[in-house]
Amino acid sequence: MRIGVVTFPGSLDDGDARRAVRVAGAEPVALWHGDADLRGVDAVVLPGGFSYGDYLRCGAIARFAPVMGEVVRAAGQGLPVLGICNGFQILCEAHLLPGALIRNDVRRFVCKDQRLRIESSATAWTAGYSDGQEIVVPLKNGEGGFVASDAVLDELEGEGRVVARYLGDNPNGSYRDIAGIASADGRVVGLMPHPEHAVETLTGPSTDGLPFFTSVLTSLVAA
Repeated sequence: MRIGVVTFPGSLDDGDARRAVRVAGAEPVALWHGDADLRGVDAVVLPGGFSYGDYLRCGAIARFAPVMGEVVRAAGQGLPVLGICNGFQILCEAHLLPGALIRNDVRRFVCKDQRLRIESSATAWTAGYSDGQEIVVPLKNGEGGFVASDAVLDELEGEGRVVARYLGDNPNGSYRDIAGIASADGRVVGLMPHPEHAVETLTGPSTDGLPFFTSVLTSLVAA
């Protein structure tokens, strides 16, 4: 399996995401923001960082990158897409996911190991977890507060599309402690914490993030 990882100007975690893909047993494929070509990959990861310097709004410029036109088109045809941190922001700006990410309510950058509860294993990226499973992965963001209207939040909750929720103190003011959400078909997932930093005991607080990457491989085989 080949999983593409997009690099935008200002991406920080593209290398880490490619390593996570490799650790999971797939072939990472570097994708460039300026190329409208997904190179035949089986899934795509939009990594964390500060694409285009986070000018205007986080992800607001990246959503117009040539590669994103192909990502949106392919996602509409069922391509699995995972957006991590800045990638989550880009997915919302591209309207692949609802809601928006705004400045943390604590008005400062937050960097910590974060406890999460997996709320749904019914997505291409979380099938390797159990519903209700608690994990620990790093979190690092300045604009990580997920917001949406009550109607959208109720829809996400009612359809089982809340993927992960913060446990303990809410680190950024996200409505209903939401840390990640999914599209209606479960193929597109946005997550504010960083599972790619928790795939090896040498460098992470755990290996709790690895199932995000192995899950999609299982999903692709099953498809």
